[in-house]
Amino acid sequence: MTEYRRAHVPGASWFFTVNLAQRKGNRLLVERIDLLRAAVATVRARHPFRMDAVVILPDHLHCILTLPPGDADFSTRWNLIKGGFSRAVEKGERISSSRAKRGERGIWQRRFWEHLIHDQEDFNRHADYIHWNPVKHGWALRVADWPHSSFHEYVRRGIYPVDWGGDMADLVVGE
Repeated sequence: MTEYRRAHVPGASWFFTVNLAQRKGNRLLVERIDLLRAAVATVRARHPFRMDAVVILPDHLHCILTLPPGDADFSTRWNLIKGGFSRAVEKGERISSSRAKRGERGIWQRRFWEHLIHDQEDFNRHADYIHWNPVKHGWALRVADWPHSSFHEYVRRGIYPVDWGGDMADLVVGE
């Protein structure tokens, strides 16, 4: 198996991007968000972490997780979350021959993108990116319109104003 070079910093905060294997036209994550939430809760109960920011889009998610002091094992957490979600989702996805040989489902991309958060400015940049993502991908005209985001908790806590990011409808040409 390939050994990926990943930083292992116990107790650190990390930005992650996790994608479905079949992204085009796939809405599985928002259609079955209840199963994703349950998988996350199950893993968090056995392998604690704090989810500092998150956005769930139809075909991928972004989040910032902070691990407990002395713990740097984010890979196990993602493996368990992805596996728990996959087991809960009804079968029917296209499965490549290489996945079939390994007995794998075809729901998630095998890997994920991670970035070690270096400081508060880096955290803030990534939290902004997470919360802006539904607008970036055209799923919402305003950040506040996307329901599957920690943005709403950030507004409740006074971190963002409800109109943060503006309204893309104001930028539509001809209106």
